Amino acid sequence: MSLRTRLFASYLLLLAWSFGVVIAVLFIFLGSQPEPPSTTYQQLFAIARANRRDISIALTSPFRTQAENRLQTLAQENTMRVMVVNTLLKTVSYDSAGIYPVAGETLDLLIDNNYDARQYRNWIPEMASSIFGSFVDNEQKSWLFIGLQVGATGEAIIMADLRPNRSLQSTLEQFGPPLGIPLLQSAIIGLIVALVLATIISGTIARPLQQLAKATRAVAQGDYEHKVIIEGPPEIRAVAESFNLMIGEVRNTQQSQRDFLVNVSHDLKTPLTSIQGYSQAIMDGAVKDQNQAAAIIHDEAGRLNRMVSELTELARLQVGGVKMQISAINVGQIVGSIAGRLAMVAASKHIMLHTDIQSVPLIAGDGDRLAQVFTNLISNAINYTPEGGTIWVRVSPDRGGVAIGIRDNGIGIPQAELPRIFERFYQVDKTRGPRRGTGLGLAITREIVLAHGGEVIVTSAGEGLGSIFTVWLPAGRLAD
Repeated sequence: MSLRTRLFASYLLLLAWSFGVVIAVLFIFLGSQPEPPSTTYQQLFAIARANRRDISIALTSPFRTQAENRLQTLAQENTMRVMVVNTLLKTVSYDSAGIYPVAGETLDLLIDNNYDARQYRNWIPEMASSIFGSFVDNEQKSWLFIGLQVGATGEAIIMADLRPNRSLQSTLEQFGPPLGIPLLQSAIIGLIVALVLATIISGTIARPLQQLAKATRAVAQGDYEHKVIIEGPPEIRAVAESFNLMIGEVRNTQQSQRDFLVNVSHDLKTPLTSIQGYSQAIMDGAVKDQNQAAAIIHDEAGRLNRMVSELTELARLQVGGVKMQISAINVGQIVGSIAGRLAMVAASKHIMLHTDIQSVPLIAGDGDRLAQVFTNLISNAINYTPEGGTIWVRVSPDRGGVAIGIRDNGIGIPQAELPRIFERFYQVDKTRGPRRGTGLGLAITREIVLAHGGEVIVTSAGEGLGSIFTVWLPAGRLAD
């Protein structure tokens, strides 16, 4: 089942439920209302008309007991309530139901002046007038009544029946036809709106999801250049942005893996070739100076050993497998000590090494690991700065932490190479610098700095314009 169909079905179900609730509440409300009084008035008038002789006698009889007996018989035979009430004094002198047994009890009659009884005028006894209305008795029951009164005394014979509640059938008969057409029209409009909404929403949701599914299939087939168009609701846009970010990371990872394989194979092949060549020459007796050949084999084997060690160390750093020996560290002292030790190396190349060590806050870190970072950065600056160059090392407080900057006027780094400078085995043009190391130093430097919650960045104006490596470390307190 398509998304559009499911949405339409859900809207249709919601619409049907809403209409059902509205109709049920509407008819329950209408059903709880009392029936119009006209029906009861007509029934009572029909009884009065059929018994007008007895009513006339009761109205005109001077004998109270005789009149009340006639009224009691009238009430019992017609299953209704008959009362004699003074409409001016609001007092009850007779009640066939016996609820007002004591003459003179009061009763509030609510007169209905809006009811038109001209149709009954022909059979109302002479000298009598009619009244209509309702009252609530002492038992809190609601009654409808018609009354006939003679003269100006206000004395009236009241014939009453309980106010009926509206039945479901009568509610449907009365309100069904007038409400049916508007409700049907509303239902049709609701169906159209539901279909339109389902089409629009399914389009805004389904189209981006279909594009995402297409991109996922492309990635599964190895196409990491496929990107998803960011559109649709915020949630879908967030998924698309995350997908594109993930693809970028996967693409970079794939490229890094390819570069790693190329570089590591080259870096392993070079020393292995030297070892194999010189060892073969020794076995063939073609080497005049065996000590020199053995020294070369020893150096290349040492380089291989360092490469394996640094690869292992880098892998452990990346997975958090290296336990840092945390203590309160004065970075200024560490950098100053390293700069002083390497100043002699710089001087041997006629390179000026300047230091600017300011007062900085202590940080919580591993002194040996940080010394490894700064030794690598300053050594690189010396290695890649030609004779007669200058290196500046500066330690200063920055952003609540410590900033360490190593700037040189050496061979520089092309702008296109800057984003990859911290990758494993990655080196800028291999012909431009000195004899390479393992190519892992900057990658290890970055992981150590990140493990301390810091950051390391590199900037360069371009080839021949030098480089600036900046390390920032947050000031911190040791845990108690």
